[in-house]
Amino acid sequence: METIIANSHKFPSGQTLQIVHGDITNEKVDAIVNAANAHLMHGGGVAAAIVNRGGESIQEESDEWIKKHGMVSHEKPAFTHAGRLPCKYVIHAVGPIWGEGDEDHKLQDAISGSMRLAEELKLTSISFPAISTGIFGFPKERAAALFMQTIKDFIDHNPLSPLQLIRLTIIDSPTFEIFLDAFKRSFPSS
Repeated sequence: METIIANSHKFPSGQTLQIVHGDITNEKVDAIVNAANAHLMHGGGVAAAIVNRGGESIQEESDEWIKKHGMVSHEKPAFTHAGRLPCKYVIHAVGPIWGEGDEDHKLQDAISGSMRLAEELKLTSISFPAISTGIFGFPKERAAALFMQTIKDFIDHNPLSPLQLIRLTIIDSPTFEIFLDAFKRSFPSS
């Protein structure tokens, strides 16, 4: 699948947010974010695609992470190396399952926690999928609006962050269109 940058917004701090129609496993950024579960068992969706393309070393490192640190929380993602993927790291963010309660806050924690971890790793670029909007059932319109607001808030509060490029990379067209609409509403001048 060809990667298409559909829209871009440059913040006053110089940081850039892009919305991309494409396959996150093709992203040549410092880190991609995996929509993970708390046990880091990468059996379906984005997680399975990442392991299939990147190799079993990602699952093996994930298993070691769980042995060492325990289950992954919404606010504190895990990370592994990226195996054969063109990025350096995979940040494993646990999004909420719709219906478990406090979903908005948990999704915001997963997004901002991923960006904080990228900063700790001194990364300059990151790419997110539409966390929790697949089998976890989070309403896509709601998730898209939360993504835009959470990223904007993070950049507003961290203008000197080493994280200069944040991408939302979405493969399926219906979800991509919903996120693109939210992007245009949030950043009308872009």
